[in-house]
Amino acid sequence: MGLPPQLTAEQRQQALLKAANSRKRRAEVKSKMKNGEISIDDILLLAKNEDAIAKMRVKELLESLSGVGKVRAQSLMERLNISPSRRIQGLGRLQVKQLREEFMKSDHAVKPGKLLVLSGPGGVGKSTVAKELREAGDFWVSVSATTRKPRSNEIDGRDYFFVTDEEFTRMVNADEFLEWAEFAGNRYGTPLEKVEHALLLGRNVLLEIEIAGAKQVKAHLPQSVLVFLEPPTWEELVSRLEGRGTDSPERRAERLELAQEELAAASFFDVVLVNDQVKSVVGKLIELSHN
Repeated sequence: MGLPPQLTAEQRQQALLKAANSRKRRAEVKSKMKNGEISIDDILLLAKNEDAIAKMRVKELLESLSGVGKVRAQSLMERLNISPSRRIQGLGRLQVKQLREEFMKSDHAVKPGKLLVLSGPGGVGKSTVAKELREAGDFWVSVSATTRKPRSNEIDGRDYFFVTDEEFTRMVNADEFLEWAEFAGNRYGTPLEKVEHALLLGRNVLLEIEIAGAKQVKAHLPQSVLVFLEPPTWEELVSRLEGRGTDSPERRAERLELAQEELAAASFFDVVLVNDQVKSVVGKLIELSHN
């Protein structure tokens, strides 16, 4: 092993100053944690951009949380298989996810928002309801990623994140989805990090997803509320599906057959709402978020 590099007096001074500034920044952040001004999720986000925070030991971070202390911090780290010397920048994706979930349900954190999952048969009006909620400002509405091509009236980042099959596969392999499913020959998925961050900040979140995806969310986050949107009548749903100008006759027939199967899934959901009036449905969803 070679000798360590010889530093000039100026370089040593700069290194000492940088170390002092890093300690000062970490102390400032830990103080804010103790006072409840910032959450653990805020720290995890800061660590992506600030070297001083990225190099903070996880043990220090946890002990800074009000109501945690050394004993609980040690117990938590053992349970999550985090070594005593591990720094924030060294946490694995699963460990970050587990920490977020742990403090999402803790009593010393900001009260998390409520997650409502809106699903139902194609053509029932889920997108219209989600758009109305987004405009009302009562919910943070998650935007899904999909491999299907955008329709003429859809905008990337507003209606969906339109991605390639290759990019979607990468996201699945990297465990970046809260849920994902294949529907009508295309894949759809909900980005996990954005949903968890919104909930930890106390925002109510609405996911507008297909039935298979809703079941995955319930398994992943049992506290979520699954809402099934039904049409006023079967005839009304048929009229909506047959009136879609973007589908071929064959595709409309497939959608009708699928809709019959999807309607049978209503019993799995926590709440069933009839979409007779969009504003009425939006009002009921807002009520659910306050219960």
